[in-house]
Amino acid sequence: MNVAIMCSGGDCSGMNPAIKRFIEYSLEKNKTPYLIYNGLEGMIEGKIKKASLKEASGIIFRGGTVIGSSRSKRFYEYRYRKKAYEELKKRGIERVVVLGGDGSFKAMKIFYDEFGMPFSGVPATIDNDIALNSYSLGVDTALNIIRRAIDEIRDTASSFKRGFVIETMGRGCGYLAAVSALAGGAEICLIPEVRYSLDSIKKRLQKEFSEGRGYCLAVVSEALDISVKLKEWMQECFDIETRVTVLGHTQRGGNPTVYDRLMAYEFTTYALECEEKEAIIVYDNGRFETKKATCVIESKYQMDAKILDFVKRLSGVVRH
Repeated sequence: MNVAIMCSGGDCSGMNPAIKRFIEYSLEKNKTPYLIYNGLEGMIEGKIKKASLKEASGIIFRGGTVIGSSRSKRFYEYRYRKKAYEELKKRGIERVVVLGGDGSFKAMKIFYDEFGMPFSGVPATIDNDIALNSYSLGVDTALNIIRRAIDEIRDTASSFKRGFVIETMGRGCGYLAAVSALAGGAEICLIPEVRYSLDSIKKRLQKEFSEGRGYCLAVVSEALDISVKLKEWMQECFDIETRVTVLGHTQRGGNPTVYDRLMAYEFTTYALECEEKEAIIVYDNGRFETKKATCVIESKYQMDAKILDFVKRLSGVVRH
């Protein structure tokens, strides 16, 4: 059986450990592994090569993806999807393992419906916004990068008695901001999933400043597009010089953590053992499951209710 793996959409740490496991486990199970370079674009262009243990060597510690990724506008057109299918069939590929997010899975579901190409989806996105799934590859590494940044920014904030607004990635999802704000001990956290009250935050922090607080850290999701306005608000309300730090693409890189390496190992093993024609491997309640792609794609993502509840105080929402 010939099997292929590709990365699609945004890169993240954890992809390379998954690629390594894919190659090694395929060979162990007498399957022939292929690597699709540059995601959906590479599939269209036939950038597909047979892999050996050589390609698996020395990549487990590297961030990003050694086989590249892409966001393909051409894949929206049938003629290019047909070309991609022909490139796979030319090499006798019978299943594709896709490391990516919701958009990648939707694209592969359309591809399956049209051409019957089986696929296994592995959640790999620092946004951690895949429905019915509580963990995606790259998240732990990203959170550790953010946590380190918050710790380092706090050093300067406390030294100069300043305020800082730290903006994390997350598109429409506030997971990174929420968890890193809690882990980093931030005083403010604003995310799209929780309504916020600047008046309540102001009242709480003005009391703290009157009692000796010297600085303030706010962690916000990029989805709200509020960083500059929040900076100006903090300066006006608390009379402290405030800076904005946008962490940006630093969150996607870095050496994969131990947890991401182990999760990559397990996700990929399940993806290769999967017998469903169109499936996504999910991790929830401490266990891995195989879900039909339609089920995951059509479900709505929801963040852990406990995390949302913890964030309410930092968002100025009264907890009952």
